[in-house]
Amino acid sequence: MNERIKELAEQVGGEFYEGFAGSTNFVKFTEDDFEKFAELLVKECADVATLNQYKAFTPGHYVKKHFGVES
Repeated sequence: MNERIKELAEQVGGEFYEGFAGSTNFVKFTEDDFEKFAELLVKECADVATLNQYKAFTPGHYVKKHFGVES
């Protein structure tokens, strides 16, 4: 999981657990915490897109790069 996404999840109280046989981590949220997490994620994506709006690539490229998502 991307470190920045982990930070955002922890910021709103998300609890991390290991998946079956230690394979994959997952996060447990209350409904309110999940909504706060989604809002933080959307805000950060909008900030990244705004900061990079006049550069060579599309804003979506920079959002993916920021969160370490490959196309």
